[in-house]
Amino acid sequence: MTEHHPDWNERLVRMANDIARNFTAIGHERAALATADHINSFWDRRMKEKLLQTCGTEDCGLSPAARAAFQILRDQGAPPHQTRATEEIPGASDAG
Repeated sequence: MTEHHPDWNERLVRMANDIARNFTAIGHERAALATADHINSFWDRRMKEKLLQTCGTEDCGLSPAARAAFQILRDQGAPPHQTRATEEIPGASDAG
């Protein structure tokens, strides 16, 4: 996947939504924090910047939790490590 690929934004949106969907069981706010942490930890800087740039002013298809995660990243920077979002849930994992 290169920055010039026509599906670049669509793939990034799909990936962000998939990550957020994996955390839906822990509730919207915690899912947004965990998604933001995952993206901050594992996405390349260019990927984050591209999606922040693209979705900053328009509805680009991000789910509510994924949109909240990018808002966290844009407004607050890196969130607390995601184990804090999942530590109170028996059997939960922050695998990534």
